[in-house]
This record gives sequence, C-alpha cells and structure tokens, in this order.
Amino acid sequence: MFIFALLIVFKLLSIQFVQGEKYKSMAEKRLVKNVTIPANRGNIYSVDGNLLATSIPKYDIRIDAVTPTSKVFEENIKALSDSLAVYYGKPSANYQKKLRAARANRNRYYLLARNVGYSDYMRFRSFPLLKLGAFKGGLIVEQTTKREYPMGGVAQRTIGYERVDDAGNVTRPGLDGAFGAKYLSGVDGKRLKQKIGNGQWKPVADYNQVEPQDGYDVYTTISSNIQDIAHHALLQQLEYYKAEHGCVVVMEVKTGEVRAISNLARTEEGNYYEKRNYAVWESHEPGSTFKTMVLTAALEDKVVDTATIVDTGHGRKRFYGRDITDSKYGGYGKISIARALEVSSNIGLATVVDQNYSQQPEKFLNRLKSWGLDKPLGLPIIGEGDPVIPGPGHKLWSKNALPSMAYGYNLRLTPLQVLTFYNAIANDGVMVKPRFIKRVKELNREIEHFDRQVINDKICSDETVKQMQEVLKNVVVRGTGRSLYSPYFSMAGKTGTAKTEYWMDDWNDDPRYVSSFAGYFPAQNPKYSCIVIIHKPSIKKGYYGADVSGPVFKRIAQKIFTETPIVEELESLEVASQVADKSYKGYYDIAQTYKTIMPSVVGMPVMDAVALLENMEVSIKVKVQGSGEVASQSVAKGEKLKKGQTVVIKA
Repeated sequence: MFIFALLIVFKLLSIQFVQGEKYKSMAEKRLVKNVTIPANRGNIYSVDGNLLATSIPKYDIRIDAVTPTSKVFEENIKALSDSLAVYYGKPSANYQKKLRAARANRNRYYLLARNVGYSDYMRFRSFPLLKLGAFKGGLIVEQTTKREYPMGGVAQRTIGYERVDDAGNVTRPGLDGAFGAKYLSGVDGKRLKQKIGNGQWKPVADYNQVEPQDGYDVYTTISSNIQDIAHHALLQQLEYYKAEHGCVVVMEVKTGEVRAISNLARTEEGNYYEKRNYAVWESHEPGSTFKTMVLTAALEDKVVDTATIVDTGHGRKRFYGRDITDSKYGGYGKISIARALEVSSNIGLATVVDQNYSQQPEKFLNRLKSWGLDKPLGLPIIGEGDPVIPGPGHKLWSKNALPSMAYGYNLRLTPLQVLTFYNAIANDGVMVKPRFIKRVKELNREIEHFDRQVINDKICSDETVKQMQEVLKNVVVRGTGRSLYSPYFSMAGKTGTAKTEYWMDDWNDDPRYVSSFAGYFPAQNPKYSCIVIIHKPSIKKGYYGADVSGPVFKRIAQKIFTETPIVEELESLEVASQVADKSYKGYYDIAQTYKTIMPSVVGMPVMDAVALLENMEVSIKVKVQGSGEVASQSVAKGEKLKKGQTVVIKA
C-alpha cells in the first residue's frame, strides 16, 4: 500500500511538473480556440455609382444567463423581458419564464435574436441587462455578413454571387470571383472563444483579438440604366419566341467598356433567369455575322473590291460535292460582293473565298489570326470560351472547310469575340479589349484605375474600314436588316441565322436555329456597339436574325438615346468665329468713337442699335419701329445729340 501510494505521488508530480505544459496546451486546445471573423467584402458599384452588390452585417444576439450576479439578474430581468415583449409582440411573462429557466439550467449561450440587422442590433444593446456588456450583463454578439444584390437577378452571372456546396466549397462566378481575392475579400479578423459544453463556444472577451479589414470597393463599367434596358429588351423577345436562351452585350466603342451584359435561359416552368454567362462562355458557330470578317479579309488582301461581281446563280451552287444555298428562292444572280454581304448571300461569300484562298488557305487563316480571332480575349471573368478556327491538319478541316467558314460554319466564336471585331470596325479599325472594371476605391481614395486596352492598333487600312462601314450601314438601309431601318435613327450591322444541332438525327423533324445581330449605332460617329444572340426560337413565330434578334438591337439603341442621350464633350467654348469677331469689332469701334454724336446704325441688328444708343454719354430716347436690321434712322450720322432727344430707328 505504501509503495502504491508512492507511485501515485510520483505520477502526480510527473504530470504537474514534467508533463504539465503538454497537458495545459491540450486543455487550452480543447477549451479555447481562435475563431476567424470574415471581413466584409467590398461593394460592387455600377459606373453611375449605384450599388450592384454589397455585404450587409447580420447579428445573432445571445446571453450568458450565468454571468450576471443574482442581484444584477433580479434587478434587470423584468425590464429585459418587457423590452423583448415590445420587440417581438409577445407577453413579457413568457420571456421572464424562459430567462429564469436558462439561468437555472446554467445556459451560457441562450439565443435572444437571430440574423438581425444593424439597427436592431443596436436596439438590443440598449436593453436592460444587455447594456451592461459581456462581463456584467452576459451579452454575446456574433456577427456574420450576407451578400445582397439590389438589382436582384439582373446581370447576376456577371456581377457574381456566392454559392456554397455540401462540402463547404465556395464558388464565386463573375466579377465577384474575378476580383474577389485581390480587391473585394479584405483581411479576416480573429476572436478567442471558449467551449462551454454541448458543442457551443462563447467569446472570451467583448472585443476582437484581430479586427477584420473590409475589402476594397470595385466600380464596374456597367450602367444601371443601360443594363435595365438590355435585360428587359432581351427578356421580352425570349418570352415572345419561347427561345431556349439568349444574351446581349452593349459596349462603348472608343473604350471597350461593357455598359450592359444580360444572359437569360428558360426554366422548365417557362421563366427566364441568369443560368450561365453565355456572352463570355458559349463558343458556337456564329453564322452570317462572320461574313463581315470574311469580306474585311478579302478587301484587305486586295483579292476583291466592293464592286467585284460574283455569280450567285439561281440560289444553289455545288462546292466539292456539297450544295450551298441562299435563302432567296431563285437566287440573286450576278451581284457585287458588297451587295452579297448586304443580302447575306452564302454562295457569294463562299465563291469569293474558294476562288481566292483555296490554293493558299493559310493566307486567309493568318488574316483571321492577325485579328486574334483564334485566341480567347483573356477576360478576367472565369470561364471564357475557347474559339475554334481550324486549319489544314485539324479534325474539322476538309475541302469544304473554307467555303463553310465563309458563311460562319465550321468554326466557333463567343459572342464577345464577335462583338469585339464589330466594335473595331466602328472604332475606325482600333480593336479594344472588352472591359468590366473601371476603378478600385477605398472610401474616397482611389486604389487602382483601369484604362483602355488596345488589342490591335489597326486591324486593316482606313480604306477597308470605310468600305466595311458603308456596307454594314447598307445592310440596315437596303439589306437583310431593312426591317430595322428608321429615317430618324441610324444603325449599322449584320444579321445572322445559323442552324444548330444540325448533326442530330431529329433536326429535319425539329429544326433549331441561332438568330443574331451584331452592329453599332449611330452609323456615323458610333457611340455603342451591340450584339444580340437568341438560341432556338420557336420556328412557328420566326427564326431569322432580322426578325428575332434585330428588334432587340433596335429597341436597345432607341431606348439608350431616348433615356440616356449622348453628350458630346467640347474641349473649349472659346471657338473663334470671324463673322462674330468682325461684328463685335465694328460695334466696339462705334461705341468708342461716337459718344455725343449720332452714329450710323443702318444695317445693324435692332437690338444692337438700341443698346449702342442707350449707352451713349448723352441721355436720349430710342423709339423702334419693326424688327430685324435697321433700315433708316431719324437723326443723320454726325449730328450732335441733345439730352432727352428722341431717335427713331426703322427696320
């Protein structure tokens, strides 16, 4: 027994002095831990300063019913219960009973309110007992943040959002994900918490060990007004045509700043929501909108000019064992290549490409590659689609590859890649990168500013650009887009109608199309470029680009100019005018020379003559008959004027 007692004493001493630090550390790990306090993510704003995304703090209010002394608890419990009764609209006795039960059960983590806003949080802090704080009143406050989107689902895929899966993995698409790590996320804080049983943890102190630092604010290029216009114009058309999905992008020509981007897809119930960012992600066969690139290449390579005649025959022509057809029954016959683009002749563009590039396809492909059409734009938004432009040796290459590419098949581009090229035509050949972010700020301090990025200083000669601008304008005036023409508002662009899923066995029984329109407005001195793409509209109502997508383009253009008129900036108001300068000098010389003697005011505007005579050193009365320029005066030039004399001037 004595030896056993000695062993126990030895073990106690060993635990106390030899292994003490180890067991203390283990106890602290089990009972106390540092908890991360997420920083508030920065706000995302539109270019006009409207909130697109913001983090709102939410609070859980709890009480440690054991911490207050008996005296403090009894002095405040009724008043606290009364305050809770007023807040919730329930009997005070009910809360008094619950609080007493929590104290009796030694509940150190009793919930009073969950997920309340800042104003309610401050209200709770003013309640009796709770206003004494953590150590005297037992107040426990836990803060979380919730991301809110004032515009709702509008542009949600571009603005971004937070999605957490069952495994706790967080996905952030759009701008929230693209600029989150660098600007929006901020720096998390830390707070010490103590385990109080039943898997619950209570803050040790009423303050944070490390305060979280909020993220920076990101100002996008998106305009709230233009975004709203684009979203509802697209939604209206999708609903009418019962289309599967569609997208629209509006971009400022000179800067490449994206003013609006909307992506909508149909649910099983027939509603539309932002399912995917089709404008950025979806790489597909562009159809006839690609003909603009084809003609630009041919003009720049000098293999044709706009007057070159091409024979489109009777609307059907065979290329390497496969027929290519035009939409017009009977064909267009012999027409210029410019007219071929205006009427969107597949045969016309295919003939030009086959005749001039079939023996040297690399020449045509290299021209496309020089514009960067074979590479992604390098957008910050995650998930940009890859373009596909096949060449010799590619699995998609064949003898028919070039004729097919001439009218937008056998290759793939995203909507933003197509729009970037059309924007370059509008921008006199300067290709700029689409941009979604303008600046990053911390309150009023600018952290970073983003300027225009030029992809290609000049995609082609000025002559080619001017020719293409004229042809694209004529597409709307007298071509496939003539239904969109308005004498009061000019637009330029190209319609597109492409088959999709035509490789599937059921296509003949259930044909599917992609309708598109890409262009810019106004046709002279363009301000905005725009692309509209609608997938699988109901063919019972229509499927041609001019009928399905074109009206969306027109509606957007007209509403932008109605609701957000373009304002031209002048470098200076001090513009020299020889006529005005000469008129002023004559007026000034007379005023300085004739102060008491009647001058000649014949030929002078009546208002100037009156001002001149009434401001002479001799006070006279001026009587005017008529308006316009002075034809005669009652007092001859050179006569000395008398005080109070009346002078009649007639116009």
